[in-house]
Amino acid sequence: MVISGLQKLTLLDYPGHTACTVFTPYCNWRCPFCHNAALVLRPEEQPAMDEEEIFSFLRRRKGLLDGVAVTGGEPTLHKDLPGFLRRVKDMGFAVKLDTNGTHPAVLRTVLAEGLADYVAMDIKAGRDNYPAVTGTLRPGLEAVEESASLLMEGRTDFEFRTTVVRGLHTTEDFLDIARWLAGDEKYFLQAFKDSGDILAGEFSAFPREEMEQFRRTVLPAIPRTEIRGMD
Repeated sequence: MVISGLQKLTLLDYPGHTACTVFTPYCNWRCPFCHNAALVLRPEEQPAMDEEEIFSFLRRRKGLLDGVAVTGGEPTLHKDLPGFLRRVKDMGFAVKLDTNGTHPAVLRTVLAEGLADYVAMDIKAGRDNYPAVTGTLRPGLEAVEESASLLMEGRTDFEFRTTVVRGLHTTEDFLDIARWLAGDEKYFLQAFKDSGDILAGEFSAFPREEMEQFRRTVLPAIPRTEIRGMD
């Protein structure tokens, strides 16, 4: 699998675990507020890491790390993702997978084989707003809906999450998300933060008062909704 980065220690990317983070390049979307723009726009310029470097690192960290978070880019673009995750699991590490949900066939394999212990799926916006928020006219919404259903109907622990960005999201987004994903799953409204590597434009976060209003909009349908990333 193509790997473009390794964060050797994180206490944030995989909550409840002392983990490392593996970054994959390429993405099929162009979300303008993306915080890993280099992996999306200039993947060929990123230093490639051999899989064996990762597994050598993990062997040395046994007993110190207990989890591996795999993010991107979009990891499910890589056909050899299941094989990579299988090796990580065979080493005894817990796996968290981040995905935008556009490749449900890959996600189905991961879930069916128990190759991820936790999946975090991005819900970019209300369904009518997906083209604007993902920067593409054909975001593949049917695939996204299928992936969401796979998680909601399956047994793997998961969360949905939306990075909330001023100028891109409105109350209408959260009214639709509430209709779409109604249930007892975990749902996080994440405050936008500028990483310094934004894909396009300038964006800002909503203040807490407005984030709380979005949360109240969703709560009747998704009672486990929480705000993440605000002081």
